[in-house]
Amino acid sequence: MTEATTPRQKSTLYIGGLDHQVTTQTLHDAFIPFGEIVDISLPKPELASNEDPHRGFGYVEFSLAQDAAEAIDNMDQSELFGRVIKVNQAKPQKEAGEGLGSRTAVWEQEGYAAKYNVNETDAIEETEQTNGNDPMQGLEGLDEAGPRMQ
Repeated sequence: MTEATTPRQKSTLYIGGLDHQVTTQTLHDAFIPFGEIVDISLPKPELASNEDPHRGFGYVEFSLAQDAAEAIDNMDQSELFGRVIKVNQAKPQKEAGEGLGSRTAVWEQEGYAAKYNVNETDAIEETEQTNGNDPMQGLEGLDEAGPRMQ
């Protein structure tokens, strides 16, 4: 996953806090004043039932990023079906084995080691450069607790 956002991501909005009565037509009607809408989706729960038509959030994709920015400015923290909604630029979707919620430990994921790890020889060299000597030097005789008797 790259840090750069694509033009499609810039024109796609995340709408959170939706009431379960909200439909794609409702979102279309609410966001059409800001520009041409390309796509609207309301993700369904994994175990969908008739009681839960969607998961309480959705995505609206505009044809132009400027229209999406205007929709954010005007619709964020507004009220829809009696609930205050959050409207933000959508973040890129993570792959199944990436980030929180994955079944792979974060430190075992690709790219983590390259970003956060320093090999041992680099760490030792850095310690010697900052201290100028062995960090364990002068610790002899400290195997007993308490003050030293003279």
